[in-house]
Amino acid sequence: MTIRLPDFKGGSRAYEPRPEPVAVTPGAPFTSRTVFSAAHVVADPFADTTPDSPAAVDWDATLAFRRHLWSHGLGVAEAMDTAQRGMGLDWAGAAELIRRSAAEAKAVGGRIACGVGTDQITAGSLVEVRAAYEEQLALVEASGAQAILMASRALAAAASGPEDYLEVYGHLLRQASEPVVLHWLGPMFDPALEGYWGSADLDSATDTFLEVIAAHPDKVEGIKVSLLDAQREIDIRRRLPQGVRCYTGDDFNYPELIAGDEKGFSHALLGIFDPLGPLAAEAVRVLDTGNVVGFRELLDPTVELSRHLFQTPTRFYKTGVVFLAWLAGHQSHFTMVGGLQSARSLPHFARAYELADGLGLFPDPKLAEERMKNLLSLYGVDQ
Repeated sequence: MTIRLPDFKGGSRAYEPRPEPVAVTPGAPFTSRTVFSAAHVVADPFADTTPDSPAAVDWDATLAFRRHLWSHGLGVAEAMDTAQRGMGLDWAGAAELIRRSAAEAKAVGGRIACGVGTDQITAGSLVEVRAAYEEQLALVEASGAQAILMASRALAAAASGPEDYLEVYGHLLRQASEPVVLHWLGPMFDPALEGYWGSADLDSATDTFLEVIAAHPDKVEGIKVSLLDAQREIDIRRRLPQGVRCYTGDDFNYPELIAGDEKGFSHALLGIFDPLGPLAAEAVRVLDTGNVVGFRELLDPTVELSRHLFQTPTRFYKTGVVFLAWLAGHQSHFTMVGGLQSARSLPHFARAYELADGLGLFPDPKLAEERMKNLLSLYGVDQ
């Protein structure tokens, strides 16, 4: 059986789907790395909404996907960029997501950390930005989840220099009841975050970022670096105070960063581990045995798919993530909050399908093939 897939030149090619998925099974908890998957939300396809309406979420399917990730030993990074924060999911929706997911994590024994931002305001003074952060931090802590202090569009707009970041983050860290994860999200993921930490010069921004951590090492459990720059992450990792973890958010270079070197390694908090969950878990368990080569053999082939999904404009990677979840049978439809299913082209989807199928990511390859053919038919591509 073959399927004809459109290419990027207006033509098409024949592709023969893989007959069987890769064999992975849930196993023991990880011992060498802490690994989170930033998880997507499943939209309610029957809700009468528009792209600028509040998100309508299918809570049953959304929580079922989190149970899938937990079953493979992954932690869930909730209400983050992958969940379309600021791109379809507003604070009211994110707050409900945090409450429901934290309760589900407690019920099944899953690890969860949740994003704390300022998206209940679009702009404001530093005082208003700080208050918005405080509101979200209080909700996450009340839920029993670990807090991830995310980068704020409102803070990027209100801050006049590094000192404003030092003041706001210092205040939040002093009042946090438990150590948090600090997240540096680069402008490739969100253009509104250009110049974060008070400078467009990354060396200067890095110095400010590290100054925040050095002033409050007891309140920073770790950092998540999402700059798609492997060497910069390594440099930051080597400058961290003892005991502060680095979680890679580099969806282009994650195998080498997780494997590490003689001077250290990164843990992981990655959007690409949403579609790669079971395979990524298998690779980390191999790494737990000390088998770095085996780990790289499993994970290195996935980088081509990740770089495809996260290609420019990177912020639309969520579309590919949800598309693969639909093909894999984790949801019954390919509809996204905010109408974001329209954010990538048909050739992009076709290549994502081909790469994911080649990796054996689909539990039911036949179902994935049928759904891909249905999508092609909707676009007017005959088989």
